[in-house]
Amino acid sequence: MVKLNKIYTRTGDDGTTGLVSGARRKKHDARVGAYGDVDETNAQIGIARQHAATFPDLDRMLMRIQNDLFDLGADLATPATGEKPAYEPLRIVQSQVDRLEAEIDRLNADLSPLRSFVLPGGSPLAAVLHVARTVARRAERRIVELAEREGEAVSKEAIAYINRLSDFLFVAARWANDKGSLDVLWVPGQNR
Repeated sequence: MVKLNKIYTRTGDDGTTGLVSGARRKKHDARVGAYGDVDETNAQIGIARQHAATFPDLDRMLMRIQNDLFDLGADLATPATGEKPAYEPLRIVQSQVDRLEAEIDRLNADLSPLRSFVLPGGSPLAAVLHVARTVARRAERRIVELAEREGEAVSKEAIAYINRLSDFLFVAARWANDKGSLDVLWVPGQNR
């Protein structure tokens, strides 16, 4: 149970922040950067949801994803140490990845196949979903970089989830563009 009575603690004034375990890390630490980018992805999805009122099914998907992103942040903020924890840490699980895949397939079924790359834009909702997609890709790069560092564990489910999320956001952006009819396609060399 999360209980936040006091918002500022002054404990970060020395340039560190606390992980779930209580361990302190520099605010520029790779792990902190990874879950910070996940948090930014979540905020971008929150902005997208402001444009999603006319798409209630998509809005519900995005709301579930926002909750999952808090799970992912908690997962990343609780590094596996090899020791038995005093509590069961929250981890991304395969069923969350599977749900994203099912939702990608559901939205993608309404779209015609692409014959070119899509330029970010179209409707306001699609444009913001494209921004969220690029932030999710940055978060993925940070998470993978973290996973490759010696002594830093990241689960394969966490990596799969963030990878699948950017795919979902791409398909959702196309779907929000009147099922692809408002997509703006890249024309190679058009302005030469």
